Amino acid sequence: MPRLRQVPREEMTDPVVQFFYDHLFADGREGTATGSPGDWWTVFALDPKIFRHCVKGFQLYRESALDPVLRELAQTRAGWSRQSQFVFSQHCKQLRALGVPEEKVRAVACWPVSDQFDELERAVLAYTDALVLDGGRVHDEVFAALSGRLPDEQILELTYVTCLYEMHATMARALRLEFDDRPDPIVEVPAPEGYGTRDIADELT
Repeated sequence: MPRLRQVPREEMTDPVVQFFYDHLFADGREGTATGSPGDWWTVFALDPKIFRHCVKGFQLYRESALDPVLRELAQTRAGWSRQSQFVFSQHCKQLRALGVPEEKVRAVACWPVSDQFDELERAVLAYTDALVLDGGRVHDEVFAALSGRLPDEQILELTYVTCLYEMHATMARALRLEFDDRPDPIVEVPAPEGYGTRDIADELT
């Protein structure tokens, strides 16, 4: 279950929240059309101001000059790198919707050793890793590879949307939303019965 309360339909009074709820859960459908539970929407409905701010970002895509495949490569990689099964899964689906071949979609997770990407796509993926994994510490060579192929305005947009979806990936994990509603995989594996409090280092030395 998500860590925050989900807002039921009868409590939703904001028209924007209502619009998205009615669209996503049409005809009484359980979950969304992509197969996710849909609790990102019902939890974010707790604060209509935040909800509106988030969904307004979709309008950016309609006004964008950035190649949507580059945008989705970055968002998919951001989901993988931030370990969000939700963001990674949703944007894999969007890459396919844009006509990206299955081999390339699968290769996002291992792009440094893949031959599926051209030089611009590799620059975008390297830049994404610098944003997400290195906290924005972008090497000059990485930035030069990107700026030699994209205008400044598109680099700004790429930076914004990638960081935005890193935020969504982080929030989904923290609040256990959608496909990130799962136990932490890093837990202690118990020792065998009878192990007690032995010091294995003493035995080996």
